Amino acid sequence: MRAIRGATTIETNSPEAIYAATKELFEEILTQNEITDSEQLTSVIITVTEDIFAAFPAKAVRETPGFEYVPVMGMQEIPVPNSLPMCIRFMVFTDLHKPLGAINHVYLRGAKVLRPDLVKEEDA
Repeated sequence: MRAIRGATTIETNSPEAIYAATKELFEEILTQNEITDSEQLTSVIITVTEDIFAAFPAKAVRETPGFEYVPVMGMQEIPVPNSLPMCIRFMVFTDLHKPLGAINHVYLRGAKVLRPDLVKEEDA
């Protein structure tokens, strides 16, 4: 089992912004890690900062064709002072048989500052 990390940010706390950013991040995680089948996923944990509450990001994952039966859980992040606002974070548990260094963690938009060491050129 391997875990894939990812994060993104949104500009506004609206269902449209939440779903669009979540869908973008989830699809990018799938693409960069060559995940083509929901059977390759064990589960997904999504966390949001306390300023995101207009919709459940998990809905965007469940509405991804072919991935509607993947278990998804949403939670709120600890509100640490001066932490990155309007942030959606992912932990995708997979059944990939790759070395840890071959896993592509995905950080988009404003979340690139969280792990600049893991940001790929195409994401920059």
